[in-house]
Amino acid sequence: MSDIKVTVKSDDGEKQHVFPSEMGLSLMECLKAEGYDILATCGGMALCATCHVEILEGYNQLSEPSSDEWAMLDTLPNITPTSRLSCQIKLNENCPDLKIIIRGEGQ
Repeated sequence: MSDIKVTVKSDDGEKQHVFPSEMGLSLMECLKAEGYDILATCGGMALCATCHVEILEGYNQLSEPSSDEWAMLDTLPNITPTSRLSCQIKLNENCPDLKIIIRGEGQ
């Protein structure tokens, strides 16, 4: 199994992280573990959108958002064509390397 590389772009530049793919964690869980300010108020149930991210690279290789995720994204004022809820992106061996901007509350 290969690890997943996630690059987080912010006003301070870019930070690169490598996460193990075999753990089956969500992107939100991995980002929180790295100390990013993601509220994740609903605990990863796609009910709050506080873990909203914009995918800059790798979006087309991710699975399609569920109807629940689309419904929550549709409530956001800062939605982009590549917006996702990081709690709904499971990091596994089929996941591409990603480049993201964290857009959720707290940012």
